[in-house]
Amino acid sequence: MKLLVVEDEPKLNKGLVLGLQARGYAVDFAFDGVEGENMARGNDYDLVILDVMMPLRDGFTVCQNLRTAGNNVPILFLTAKDAIDAKVEGLNLGADDYLVKPFSFEELVARIRTILRRAPQVVSDVLTLGTLKLDTRSQTLTVDDKPIELTLREYGLLEYFLRNQGAVVTREDILTHVWDRFFDSFSNVVDVHLKNLRKKLPKAYAKRIQTVWGKGYRLV
Repeated sequence: MKLLVVEDEPKLNKGLVLGLQARGYAVDFAFDGVEGENMARGNDYDLVILDVMMPLRDGFTVCQNLRTAGNNVPILFLTAKDAIDAKVEGLNLGADDYLVKPFSFEELVARIRTILRRAPQVVSDVLTLGTLKLDTRSQTLTVDDKPIELTLREYGLLEYFLRNQGAVVTREDILTHVWDRFFDSFSNVVDVHLKNLRKKLPKAYAKRIQTVWGKGYRLV
């Protein structure tokens, strides 16, 4: 899953990015409202974490502009404005949640998971395929109750496939949702990590990740 962090305080921005990357998310970041809005408009994010009080353009305006433009990306406000009327304003503008600083990182992660579960195809923190179970809370994979160790990128790949079972996903789709904006689009990173993922899965499951020639991949 790919997130965008828009936060003007450099240390907090870096801490959020590193912490979320350690949880298996691909994360882009911006330091002001204009840059953040442009990135949200130009990329397909699964969720935006948005500060309210920022230079150039405040978070409420960013949210309002995105919703007016028909962009329904989930938005979680992260701000020091703790007044009830500010929370109500943010939610009325179309935000999905509102977390006040200072905050617990574990609570932030829990709220992110809750928002992502609201998508129609996501009903649980545990994604399954037969006896394969991927727990998005603990980032653990088991097949027939036996654990399989994955790298964070392999985990991201498998999670994306499980959330899109049956659909053909292109290489560009995978890069958009599993890698951040600093990847080399001309490299073979998808092929390398997919090959490694297939090697770690039992053959019966590795074969379920099919290559659809000329289009992309599909988990069946």
